[in-house]
Amino acid sequence: MPSHNVIISNAVKRYGDFTAVDKISLTVKQGEFFTLLGPSGCGKTTLLRMIAGFNSVDEGAIHFADLLINNVPAHKRDIGMVFQNYAIFPHLTVWDNVAYGLKARRVNPQDIQRKVREALELVQIAPLAKRRPNELSGGQQQRVALARAFVIEPKVLLMDEPLSNLDAKLRVQMRGSLKKLQHRLGITTIYVTHDQEEALSISDRIAVMKDGRIMQVGTPSQIYMKPENPFVAGFIGISNFIECQIDAVDPREARLLLPDGDTIASVRLARPYQGGGMICVRPEQLIFSDNYGIQARIELATFLGDFVEYEVRLAGGQTLQVNEYTKDIADIRPADTPICVSLNPDRIIVYSEDAEVLTC
Repeated sequence: MPSHNVIISNAVKRYGDFTAVDKISLTVKQGEFFTLLGPSGCGKTTLLRMIAGFNSVDEGAIHFADLLINNVPAHKRDIGMVFQNYAIFPHLTVWDNVAYGLKARRVNPQDIQRKVREALELVQIAPLAKRRPNELSGGQQQRVALARAFVIEPKVLLMDEPLSNLDAKLRVQMRGSLKKLQHRLGITTIYVTHDQEEALSISDRIAVMKDGRIMQVGTPSQIYMKPENPFVAGFIGISNFIECQIDAVDPREARLLLPDGDTIASVRLARPYQGGGMICVRPEQLIFSDNYGIQARIELATFLGDFVEYEVRLAGGQTLQVNEYTKDIADIRPADTPICVSLNPDRIIVYSEDAEVLTC
């Protein structure tokens, strides 16, 4: 299937005095599964609609490969689109829904038969070809929408929250199928979601957005393990933020101190820094100990199958979340148990007061 890269340069979209997309620049590589992730109102769907041609570009440029598409009508951009509500025709059979785009392009009838059959087999709904949408489950309707989008062999596939209307179990199943399908086809795909877990599980790269701007672009592991600012750290998964004083005259051995003056860790920083700051640490990166680390008390223990989620309160009053995997423990620690909490200095992120990353 043909495909190409998408280059967005300083793109801006305004609605009156409100800037929905604020000078965004991105390059989506050929054949890449690229996700726009962020909370509601961050501009991700607006940007997707600019790429699709449904929203105009007020400033900047969008290229498909070497072609500037700012003023190219949506129906001439050679894209496939999958919407949140699927938007399949209720009066047409599954076969006719998938064939619709090919017929509109006046493809040879023999080629239509072949392409539709291949598309239905690819999404595993060939036996349902004669059914109408009201006879299908939500997951089956979503597969119809996918087949209709890629059967026309678009150069770019755009998807706007396509799994959000499915129940939780089916959503997990479908995102696995979606990832396998996209990698098999090798088509450049831009995907919009607000679901962090979904983005981490299916994406080659992710752009995290806030207030119309890009906060970080990276692979799922980069986004999760090395968030470039506190917003990304707090939005992707669960993070504990611990206020601290940073004594880094020698950045090779910087001391991180709690407000009471106790040293919480010694870390290596990228540069000298003295002053207030913040430690970011994931719940699975905190370690319980009977006699080493920060003094704390367990407030709540929640059993979640493969791990136990603890809410612990430090002596200074701050609450942290700590996860222990059940394969590593014999018993669940009861509430009101005194405990010590330590952290791995190689796995934490340290930010300055200005939210600059200080760790190497």
